[in-house]
Amino acid sequence: MRSGEIESRPVALADRAVAHVLADTQSEASLYPRVLEAIGITLDWELGLIWEAPEDEGDALTCVEVWCSPSAGDGVAEFGATSLHTVLERTQGLPGQVWATGEPSWIVDFSSRAEFPRAERAAATGMRSAICSPVRSARGILGAIEFFSSRKREPDAELLVALASLGSQIGQVVERRRAESRAQDAGKRHEAIVDAALDCIITIDHRGRVLEFNPAAERTFGYSARQAVGRDMSELIVPPSLRELHREGFARCVRDGGGELLDSRVEIVGMRSDGSEFPVELTITRIDVPGSPRFTGFVRDITGRHEAEAELRASRTRIVEAADESRRRIERDLHDGAQQRLVNVGLGLRLAHARLGESPDETGELLEDALRELTQATAELRELARGIHPAVLTDGGLEPAIAGLVSGSRLKVRVEEVTDERFTPSAEAAAYFVVAEALTNVARYADADEAAVAVRREGGCLLVEVSDDGRGGARPDAGSGLRGLADRLAALDGELTVESPAGAGTTVRALIPCV
Repeated sequence: MRSGEIESRPVALADRAVAHVLADTQSEASLYPRVLEAIGITLDWELGLIWEAPEDEGDALTCVEVWCSPSAGDGVAEFGATSLHTVLERTQGLPGQVWATGEPSWIVDFSSRAEFPRAERAAATGMRSAICSPVRSARGILGAIEFFSSRKREPDAELLVALASLGSQIGQVVERRRAESRAQDAGKRHEAIVDAALDCIITIDHRGRVLEFNPAAERTFGYSARQAVGRDMSELIVPPSLRELHREGFARCVRDGGGELLDSRVEIVGMRSDGSEFPVELTITRIDVPGSPRFTGFVRDITGRHEAEAELRASRTRIVEAADESRRRIERDLHDGAQQRLVNVGLGLRLAHARLGESPDETGELLEDALRELTQATAELRELARGIHPAVLTDGGLEPAIAGLVSGSRLKVRVEEVTDERFTPSAEAAAYFVVAEALTNVARYADADEAAVAVRREGGCLLVEVSDDGRGGARPDAGSGLRGLADRLAALDGELTVESPAGAGTTVRALIPCV
């Protein structure tokens, strides 16, 4: 038999042994020890070490595993133990050199390599020769595999090639295991995130069948994941009245690869397992996975938000209504109390003055002065009461109340239309004060020749418009009057808009819900 065949037999045995270990070992923790043992025994080395490079491509190798032949002496085992967890920088020592060059290397005698960090310690424990090869994958060099012998061993080219091949096999398996581990970790993280999410996360396939139904969805819709997975989502959580629209929109998403609902937040209605409907906020996104399209919906129950918004609107409405009622009460108190008392005093004074006869003396003059002051005070009190809440609005509605505003205005006002329909006190008060504030602003700031007023019903709203032919350029946020009106209207779910282009007049428009 030729010497080449004799030499190749241990290499072939090592290759088969390593292949068997790689195929048979499931645990990554036991993979390295078994690989080192298989190579060390078949190729007759006494000590084996595995060095790993960091996954973040750092510049240091760490010894992560050591195997020692049972027949090796205590010194060899001691050297292996002291090497474990040792860190070598790139080009440092035999593993660092192999890592830097990417090529296997052989040291015949450590006594000639004093520059290596472990050379003196290796020689002291009886180690003479060493061989090292990179552990390589498609991603690059993952580390190095190193073996020691107490015998002086001459370089063997075939053995170097074989060890490099074994390093590549090991590297491919390690990389695959690491990728699988990363995928498993990512899957576990994804599952943990989905399970912990407060929002409902529902994934469906291209047919609309549920693939994933997280715990938040279980709590919100009343189905368990087992009940939901595999079912048509539209039949599960979409109200019957919306199912046809949902199916049409979903079919467009699948066919065209997009749609209006994708990647945007919308408010729609969802349905629980008991058939009850509730408002939800929905965002749908397409998952970038191979094969048929898949979609994930993020659903949030916004019942609480709607209730809070409704309560806020109701509370604001109550505040406005209470303020209007307070104004009406003050107006009645002034009219029926102090104002009436002043009127009675005036009548008494006039009666006293009339009885003084044809020759009024000094007392008569005093009575004249008192009457004038009383008349002026009554007029001022009446004007104050009208500003707080006009009695004519309470008694006659918008038509006579706005007629009073127009007649008292300092500029020409054209009344185009004022409805004689009666509305809620809050709606009438809002409309009245819109007209009053707008006419006041026209008179003060617009430099207008004429204004126009229209108040009419449009559907379920009361429309109020006040326009002028002034200079325009009005800013709705510049004064407190219009801001106050906007707040009053917002409390009634109304809306105030101001159109005021420079040089083209101003139009104040209010929409006040009245049904």
